[in-house]
Amino acid sequence: MEHVHAFGDDALGDHDAVGLAEAIQSGQVTRAEVVDAAVARLHRVNPKLNGLAYAAFESARERAAQPPPDRPRFFDGVPTFLKDNVDAAGMPTMQGTDAWSPHPAAADGAFARLYRAVGLSVLGKTQLSEFGFSAAAEHPRIGPVRNPWNTDYTAGASSSGSAAFVAAGVVPIAHANDGGGSIRIPASCNGLVGLKPSRGRLPLDKDFRMMPLRIVFNGVLTRSVRDTAAFFREAERLQPARRLPVVGDVTGPGRRRLTIAVVTRSINRDASPEVTALTLQTAALLEELGHRVEHVADPPVPARFADDFLLYWAFLATALVRGGRRMFGPTFDRGKLDNLTLGLDRHARRHIHRLPAAVARLAAARRRSARFFADYDVLLTPTVAEQTPKVGHFDPTADYEQIIDRLMDWVAFTPLQNATGDPAISLPLTQTAAGLPQGMMFSAEPGAEARLLELAYELEEARPWACIQAAKR
Repeated sequence: MEHVHAFGDDALGDHDAVGLAEAIQSGQVTRAEVVDAAVARLHRVNPKLNGLAYAAFESARERAAQPPPDRPRFFDGVPTFLKDNVDAAGMPTMQGTDAWSPHPAAADGAFARLYRAVGLSVLGKTQLSEFGFSAAAEHPRIGPVRNPWNTDYTAGASSSGSAAFVAAGVVPIAHANDGGGSIRIPASCNGLVGLKPSRGRLPLDKDFRMMPLRIVFNGVLTRSVRDTAAFFREAERLQPARRLPVVGDVTGPGRRRLTIAVVTRSINRDASPEVTALTLQTAALLEELGHRVEHVADPPVPARFADDFLLYWAFLATALVRGGRRMFGPTFDRGKLDNLTLGLDRHARRHIHRLPAAVARLAAARRRSARFFADYDVLLTPTVAEQTPKVGHFDPTADYEQIIDRLMDWVAFTPLQNATGDPAISLPLTQTAAGLPQGMMFSAEPGAEARLLELAYELEEARPWACIQAAKR
């Protein structure tokens, strides 16, 4: 076991992203100093965490050395990373795989343009699982991304590298995206705030926009609620979401007491006894705060949801495996893909005749969700069904059936909101007996990000979450 972080007495200090932005704007630190500090921190912890996919340190330093703009954006100069499945000018987009030869993107994709426009300084890209399919980034060649709270454990889901770097203090905010839980799961594993927004809230790159059912959502991982709230505020000012209520400038708890449903069972399993107990503790805290809490036995999930979601997930793998040369160029070699990707491809081809009905049922899940949220303001569930597993539990070189059974068992709660488009946030409210963070997930109807952020502020004040710097080694 090793406990790893990079916090120290440098230009980054213990600042969250909002605090660092204020320090830069007030002249306490310079943009160049914070970039240098972030790079130094990365060099200190990356040999143990293994979260870096591509370094763009020199270009970040060049930008930081330029005179600040006359009207700087709110996050001007705050260092960050993009996940390596969105396009960023001058950087390769490798999707966590070795299946083709890398080449730099000619221009920023839709999300990177917005991400830079709020002022964030991109230092490079972070590791993910191959195409984001696995709930742990364990690359067969370069090794796994490890959890800074305990490096024997995974950093969780496909946004592993971003989560590890934010938790370890390399940067205060980093990009993540979520096609089945990959904002919320690494938030749970690493003690972070992770908000998966409503469908249509933030832009998607072209490949994600072309999906028959858009289940992928961009977002950020942060250490504080105010950082997440500030990012969505600034993004909305530059690119408002049509057909959704505004998020606005959410700066603290809401006054209205909410009706909150609590569910500890997914469609295919109960949460573990420990995770169930932690969820009920969170429910008790909500009651202490004056919210009305109702325990609901059955989740608002269609009966065939797990099978349908797996088939759609597998169909996306088939599109990549079979269309690889067209999408990634002549160097694409499916022989270099991992067993999970190849197994998903086989599953989709075996059941392809069921796909149209599965997609229709997934799309219809939002109607069931809408009926549920007619009675409840918020749904509380655990983010994942079990404690964070050790590195190797999701070994991508293992037999496909072993990998997929373990994935479906652990990632039992998060995929629903990918199908419905509902917003959901994981908050680091609890810890397991092993001392690992364990996230609690709150979801609501589409457009209700402000409600979730207000509740998150309230819970953060009532039960401040553990800091990795203060945790016992």
